[in-house]
Amino acid sequence: MNDKGIIGVIPARYGSTRFPGKPLAIIAGKPMVQHVYERARRARLLAGVVVATDDDRIRQAVVNFGGEAVMTSPAHPTGTDRVAEFARDTKAFGYVNIQGDEPLIDPTFIDTCAGFIAGGDRMSTLVSRIRTRSELLDQNVVKVVVDRDGRAIYFSRYAVPFPRKYLDSGADVDLEASTYLRHVGLYGYTRETLLALAEAGTCEIEDIEGLEQLRALYLGIDIRVAYVGAAGPCVDVPSDIDKIEKAINAGEGMK
Repeated sequence: MNDKGIIGVIPARYGSTRFPGKPLAIIAGKPMVQHVYERARRARLLAGVVVATDDDRIRQAVVNFGGEAVMTSPAHPTGTDRVAEFARDTKAFGYVNIQGDEPLIDPTFIDTCAGFIAGGDRMSTLVSRIRTRSELLDQNVVKVVVDRDGRAIYFSRYAVPFPRKYLDSGADVDLEASTYLRHVGLYGYTRETLLALAEAGTCEIEDIEGLEQLRALYLGIDIRVAYVGAAGPCVDVPSDIDKIEKAINAGEGMK
């Protein structure tokens, strides 16, 4: 790693209301954090990958499979704050915050976020098309509105923009004609931007929606958005592990 490159950081918290110890959940014979780490290592634009955790059990698991891990405070309210603690001690030009609950993350998605940062954007993320009504209504699927220049306007757990024209006519939402977008949980930041986000602390809209990326918009930080194909499945609850293993067995883990 060096202070001119971009480092991939996987924030891995042990405590979870719905799934305690989630990073250590075994999927196809490996802890989930190992799946994420190994896929992140395939990204071409990263100078290195590290797991930032608050629990020594996770740190030890990473060491056991040959990865790099650092201990961080258990008090951080978001993954962004955890990544920022690492950034204070390990200088780099930029960082990509890689969600630890997406064991089938596509390495090219990571490179896309990193590429924006290398190209001069302060912050970057990804979106994909919403193609089913269940996605649109699922509060775990974060929706995004993007402006004509490819920058995020707003993120919400509810359907945005509000589908008034469909409700007024009694028609179902036409997902083929409408550009409803879902957020793909990756973020790239320059070091300066990341530390500014952490220093600012949480804001009201972030607390209301429970979405850390709203802090950047509140502070007036542009978030560059790239459109990608369908995001892989993530693990929110223990029952999600089965669908991940089925995807791996079907060959999706080989991308």
